[in-house]
Amino acid sequence: MALARAGWHAICVDLRGHGESDWAPDGSYGLEVFSADLRAIIATLGRKPVVVGASLGGMTALITEGLAETPLCAGVVLVDIAPQIEPKGVQRIVEFMTSRPDGFASVEEAADAVAAYNPHRPRPKDLSGLARNLRQGKDGRWRWHWDPRFMSLGETEPRPPRDPVQLDRAAHGLRVPTLLVRGKLSDLLSEEGARAFLKSAPNARYVDVSGAGHMVAGDKNDLFTDAVIRFLREDVGL
Repeated sequence: MALARAGWHAICVDLRGHGESDWAPDGSYGLEVFSADLRAIIATLGRKPVVVGASLGGMTALITEGLAETPLCAGVVLVDIAPQIEPKGVQRIVEFMTSRPDGFASVEEAADAVAAYNPHRPRPKDLSGLARNLRQGKDGRWRWHWDPRFMSLGETEPRPPRDPVQLDRAAHGLRVPTLLVRGKLSDLLSEEGARAFLKSAPNARYVDVSGAGHMVAGDKNDLFTDAVIRFLREDVGL
């Protein structure tokens, strides 16, 4: 809503296998496939967009723009992701995503699991937002709103496999204004990892959001949105 009030049109995209998007019939969830999907979406727009991607979405945005022969975007916002990330943070995400294959008995039980994973974030009283990230099966149990095959190949790293060399090459290839937003409490992207990215991407600026972990927009939405709006006005010139 804040972006709309500021005069921009936002399109929210669920990656294949996630949210309201279809699950891939062949279980194909490689970064190259996500990137092809993003390029197809960009091709339908009448102007170059600013792509905002968090975590997996950020990796997709990074390789899509950074490896393109000519710029596809007017700008890129990467949320708590860079070529250099912390293995312990990766492992914690994997453990959370794979810990409940049988789902939850209720949305409240899922909220308890999220609260344990994000102890710095107050447990919400209104669980309607969380419910949108879950699907209730015929057995009555609630499961996360993504295809389980997305994680079926990975026990030590999220799938699709992360190729640090490819991501670093993409960072060096960024030619459009770029904003890296890190959650100050993040255990996935360290300050060191953020600074390494800035050395690779000379067109990038960096914002560290206090009080936020890996899920920056969910933890501190107002601060995150303010940073994006400043970037759009000052760096992209929209």
